[in-house]
Amino acid sequence: MNNFRVNLIIRTVLITASAVLFAFLCLDNRTFPGHIFFIILTSALIFLQVYLMVRYADRTNHELSDFFQSINYSDFSRHYDFSKSGKSFKKLSDQFNRVLMKFKETRSEKEESLNYLRTVVQHVGVGLISFDSKGNVEFLNKAAKKILRINTLKNIKSLDTPGSDFGQFLRNLNVSKKVTYKYSAGSESLQLLIYAVDLRMRGELYRIAALQNIQTELEEKEIEAWQKIIRVLTHEIMNSITPITSLASTMNNLLRSGTPLDNETIEDIGSAAKTIQKRSEGLLNFVDKYRSVTKIPRPDLRLFEIAPLFERIKILMDSALSGNRIQFRTLVNPVYLKIRADSDLIEQVLINLLNNAIQALDGIENGFITLTAQIDEYGRALLQVSDNGHGIAEENLESIFIPFFTTKKDGSGIGLSISQQIIRAHNGRIFVTSKPGEETVFTIRL
Repeated sequence: MNNFRVNLIIRTVLITASAVLFAFLCLDNRTFPGHIFFIILTSALIFLQVYLMVRYADRTNHELSDFFQSINYSDFSRHYDFSKSGKSFKKLSDQFNRVLMKFKETRSEKEESLNYLRTVVQHVGVGLISFDSKGNVEFLNKAAKKILRINTLKNIKSLDTPGSDFGQFLRNLNVSKKVTYKYSAGSESLQLLIYAVDLRMRGELYRIAALQNIQTELEEKEIEAWQKIIRVLTHEIMNSITPITSLASTMNNLLRSGTPLDNETIEDIGSAAKTIQKRSEGLLNFVDKYRSVTKIPRPDLRLFEIAPLFERIKILMDSALSGNRIQFRTLVNPVYLKIRADSDLIEQVLINLLNNAIQALDGIENGFITLTAQIDEYGRALLQVSDNGHGIAEENLESIFIPFFTTKKDGSGIGLSISQQIIRAHNGRIFVTSKPGEETVFTIRL
């Protein structure tokens, strides 16, 4: 009998009949040949039937154990068929097979996703290194091998070589902060941009470091910066040298003409000499200003409140603001906002920006300037100077921080450049947005 229920009923009936026979033999007072033998035989038969019945019933437990063992060892190739044991067992086998199929599909999807992720990580242009707390490398993609000029890496300590502590640098790296490192690959030096994160898996701490070779980009930016500076220097020097050369030539012609030097000629020569002197002094002043751009003091970082700083600036700028009939207001949110910076240098930057705003409001009726301080969505301090002046043309927005670039007739072109260097020395950023005739906003993010 394959039907479990029928088989169980028959076995129960047989055990019951054997038990009744055993009771009858034990209670019967009559004796006959082999009486004791039949009692013993009947009791043995009962035990045998009970054993076989329990064993038969345990078959379900064995199937359940086998099912969970298949899941435990990820063996999803099994197929269960209990259809001959009755409807309830057929449902059980269907559920078993459905669960195994679901596990199989899930594992297949995970393997596909993992293979996809591995392929992407291996072929991404950023170098990736993953290592545990002992420095054992768990993962190293192709880009990292190419950047570090290595084929294999078992432990991060192998990157510590004479003259290089790159392995130690990665272990002690401050996570969630981008840093640069000059890495020596043989005779070549590379400038690497590095970003690391820590994560914990299965109770073990792992670090993933992303490496990006920015040497080419830095060289291109450096060349571009030099080209801009050279253009500015060439323009300013040529503006000074051309009239000096012309005047020197005129003086030389007057002196070599052989004609007697009358008072008018002497005055012309004196005037030319004074002009040359003045222009030469202007050129020297220009060079001195250029030197000042490269001498930014190191910030003395201290925690201070913004509101008192704004009050000092308001007092300092009051004369210039009232003289130009400019409305000025300050806003600090929260009122007791504090930042860690060099208050003197930040004050210098803000005064420079306010002076620019005042000049931008020349000829503007109902001009206003707003000086604000607040916290952005990332928890960083924002200082802003906004005005409704003439604004900055779109084609000049990318050039205003270049040394000596100016659109003003009497401008030096170094104020914004110095301001930018001061803010960068604070690990901050300064940028501008402008709608000519509507609003111009200089933003400092610290």
